[in-house]
Amino acid sequence: MTIDEKYMKEAIRQAKKAAQAGDVPIGCVIVHEGRILARAYNKRNARKTTLAHAELLAIEKASKKLGDWRLEECTMYITLEPCQMCAGAIVQARIPRVVAGAMNPKAGCAGSVLNLFQVEAFNHQVEFVHGVMGEECAALLSGFFRALRS
Repeated sequence: MTIDEKYMKEAIRQAKKAAQAGDVPIGCVIVHEGRILARAYNKRNARKTTLAHAELLAIEKASKKLGDWRLEECTMYITLEPCQMCAGAIVQARIPRVVAGAMNPKAGCAGSVLNLFQVEAFNHQVEFVHGVMGEECAALLSGFFRALRS
């Protein structure tokens, strides 16, 4: 098992918590110096706010723990390619590396629809790795939406 798979497994555990709570199963962890600094999962339905995406909640927790809004020495692991709001927050937080499981062809902004991570005019770009445990991450999402439709 690679380091990326190790931390993606934890992001998947977080995604499963979201599904159990009736929210879209997206999970996120932020790693700093070889340890998990923050864990989060989607809470949009529970909190009734667009802002409760897993990535934003994890960024907030990590920033509090480090005492800084800059997360320059961190890696984020997420089960789904981020949307435009989360991709923008990742760039703003100066996170240098993001690892995603599944891609998001309808709303992903790390390469699918747009690529906010590699805008040359921004003062920060993000290395993006995808496909780590991608089948498992995609299966969580498709299973969740299949159950909603039935």
